[in-house]
Amino acid sequence: MGTSFGDRLGHVFRDPALLRQALTHRSFGTPHNERLEFVGDAVLNCVVARSLYERFPDTPEGDLSRARASLVNQESLARVARRLELGDALRLGEGEVRSGGRERASILADALEAVFGAVFVDAGFEVARGVIDAAYADVLRDADPTALAKDPKTRLQEWLQARRMTVPEYVVLATHGEAHAQRFEVECRIAELGIATVGMGTSRRAGEQAAAAEALRTLALRAGNPGG
Repeated sequence: MGTSFGDRLGHVFRDPALLRQALTHRSFGTPHNERLEFVGDAVLNCVVARSLYERFPDTPEGDLSRARASLVNQESLARVARRLELGDALRLGEGEVRSGGRERASILADALEAVFGAVFVDAGFEVARGVIDAAYADVLRDADPTALAKDPKTRLQEWLQARRMTVPEYVVLATHGEAHAQRFEVECRIAELGIATVGMGTSRRAGEQAAAAEALRTLALRAGNPGG
């Protein structure tokens, strides 16, 4: 399990226990990956910031910040994790396995950050930078700070308005979890196109953004690339 994922990641761990921990969800037991996720989040932000800074010397700070946020959000992390087939290597509790945890964006995103953190702890910043640059190669190659600076809701609204269509309707379908750790399940409805997509987030706004991102993907499959 770990070895094949390590091969895809492109890093041989001096301490294999770090990779094992990075791939261990809280539902499986301890030590789990949350502390490594904390480290990985910081390392990822630094590496992506440096890559954007070097690639786009004329882009102002505000656009760079928004572009970085778009590249390190849950959606982007989960996309990279799926490309690396990270889900197959996860160690999850039986309940999470049964409920589709290997494909859940939040679990994949957190685990990928933990993996990046594990590489940093194992081998230092430059090695971690190389691993992240390789994992994000396709995403960074196609990065456009101007487009990335706009969040999914904005891109979706602009795409629809350019075609004289009404803006989407966002509806909270359900809330999950305890009050201190709620997750919002939100639906994005585009009645004229018969599209209804669902997103999850730790706030209503985050859920709306995730649902809008799903709508953009649906539109991209139908009609080229509408803006995301």
